[in-house]
Formats: sequence, structure tokens, C-alpha cells
Amino acid sequence: MKEKVIVGLSGGVDSAVAAYLLKKKGYDVHAVFMQNWDNATNNDILGNPFLKSEKCEQEIDYSDAKKVAKKLGVSIEKVDFIEEYWDRVFKYFLSEYKKNRTPNPDILCNNEIKFKAFLDFAMSKGAKYIATGHYANKVKLNDIWHIKRGVDSTKDQSYFLSQIKSEQIKKTIFPLGEISKLEVRKIAKDLGLDVAEKKDSTGICFIGERNFSSFLKNYLPAKKGPMKRLDGTYIKEHNGLMFYTIGQRKGLEIGGVQNVTDPWYVVGKSLVDNTLYVEPNSNHINLYSDKCILKDVIWRGKRENGDYTAKFRYRQKDSNIKITFLENNNVLVEYPQKVKAVTPGQLCAIYQNDICLGAGFINEVYYEEKLREYA
Repeated sequence: MKEKVIVGLSGGVDSAVAAYLLKKKGYDVHAVFMQNWDNATNNDILGNPFLKSEKCEQEIDYSDAKKVAKKLGVSIEKVDFIEEYWDRVFKYFLSEYKKNRTPNPDILCNNEIKFKAFLDFAMSKGAKYIATGHYANKVKLNDIWHIKRGVDSTKDQSYFLSQIKSEQIKKTIFPLGEISKLEVRKIAKDLGLDVAEKKDSTGICFIGERNFSSFLKNYLPAKKGPMKRLDGTYIKEHNGLMFYTIGQRKGLEIGGVQNVTDPWYVVGKSLVDNTLYVEPNSNHINLYSDKCILKDVIWRGKRENGDYTAKFRYRQKDSNIKITFLENNNVLVEYPQKVKAVTPGQLCAIYQNDICLGAGFINEVYYEEKLREYA
């Protein structure tokens, strides 16, 4: 019998080509479209914050996924994970914003939906594996499964998969790990798939592309306050601390400040007096730190203190680090060369060469032994 694989078909080009490659290799391929957000359901919870005319992006994606499934000759089922998404992902997402942290919804989606709720569903249907369109690989070392970087360094998504547990990795196939995005689009075009040129999703995971500030205001009341320089000079009014992150440049809308022509950056946030601090300096000392503490660390393999590399953000280059395992599943990460914009709430993924050994969420950030008051 062919091994049964259920692929998460999102309506995009990556998962479409992943499904095709699995069929080509001889797997018994089935597809699931995960519905994790529904305006009607969440309107009931929140008292109708959305306009009735709003078009749900998932409806378009589901239509595209069905077309792909038909073209490839695989069955597709729409599965409702709305409650799981709300309870496991979105509530945490909101709670972090309330603390003025900057959570990464893609990480939460992978941890709680794609590699937990979806994986459990697939196993209940007799699948041996699930598959996704992530650009990543997996490797087994000393009987432990690890995430490995994808060969396309411009699209490698190992960072987003860095908290997946070894047993989850074992049950997952990553068909795109050894090919590039250009190859994926060419395969889709050669197959005549309508999604061959469809742009990549850049919105909130499973919710889609929206005006983020307007969307967040539906759930968290925004409190405007002063935007100042560190010396106390008043610049203007900000729209709410939760809309800004350390190192941010875009969206500040600062102009006409006398004797200042350089771009402005967020260099601090104060919850106590609801103040946002900005400076016209991309290399301001307040943007840098030399160590941080991670919480909720997932580690695959032997816990050994020592030298590794890390990504503090998805697009950031690897930084040389030294880690020390602490109590309560925390890890101290030191980088004496200093790193820019290490931000509470974001994820730190830890690597040994191309192997991602684990990750944790940035909880505290320090510079020269002093805690950075970023919230």
C-alpha cells in the first residue's frame, strides 16, 4: 500500500507544488484546507467589529485550493480549526500586544495549528505523514529529528519551524526543502496551475492582509500618547504603543523637525507614562543589546552550554552567540559583539551550522548588565 500523506493545501503556489511532488514520488496524497478564521464566528464573540462588506481572504484561497486539488487529482477537505486558533493562537497574540511585546503569529500558527491540531487530525484519518509547503528540511541525528535549513537561502523557513518538536518533525514531509522558489513557480507554470504567479501571502497568519493597526483596534483599545526624543523633546502624538516595535522606521510619519533630515527610529517604549521614544539614528545605542533571556524554550537533543549561532528575526543574518541553560526552561543568550533590535516577544532560533536545535521567545533584553526597558 502507498503511504498516506495529507498535505495542507493553502491556495498558494508552494503547497500546490508540494502536493504535486508528493504524488510524483508515489504517495497516496490527500489535501486539507485549514479554516482558522471566520468573520461571522468571531463577530459573534466580539460584537460585530467588522463591516459586513468585508471580503474574507480565506474564501478566495479555498477556491484556489479546490482548483489545484482538481487539477492534481487529489481529494480535498475543508477542516475547521477556528476554535483552536482563537484559544491557542489569537488569545496569546493579543495578550502579548497588551504587554507591548511583538509576537510572531506565524510561529504560533505552526506551533499550535499546523503541527498540532492539523497533525492530530491527519493521524486520526490514518495518515502516516503530513506535508507543508515550507522551504525547510529535516534530518535525523543520534535518533533525534531536527529541522534543517532549506537550500534556497532567500526563502529558508527553518526560523518559523524552530519550535517544532522532534516527534512532530518525524511525521512531516517538506517537499520543497531541496528546491528554490524559482523552480517552484516554474513547476506550477508547466503544470498549468492558476496559482503559478499568485503572490505570496504577507498578512497575519490565516487572517490575511489587512490594515494591521485598524484590525488590532477591533480587539485592543489604542491609547494615544506622546512621542518624544530621549532628552524629553516632544515630537508628536503616537497612535498607541502596541503599534510600534523597537527599531521600527516605517509608519512613524515624522516630518518638519528643525535641523533633522535623517530617518527616525523607535528606540524605546514606556508603559508607565505611555511614551514612545524615537531618535533620528539607525545605529542609536538604545537599539543594541549584548544578551537576552529566552523563555518557553523547545530544545531537540542534548542540552549543552556553548557556542552556537542564532536568528533573532527572520530576515536577520545569523549572529554568533553563547548559550547557558537556566532553570524553568529558560536560556541565557550572550552576544558581546552586540546585536540590533533584539525585541521582547520575538523568537530566537538557535543553530549549529545548518541544523536548527531549538528556539525560545525573547523575554528580557540587556545591555552592559542593565535591563532594557522596552515596555
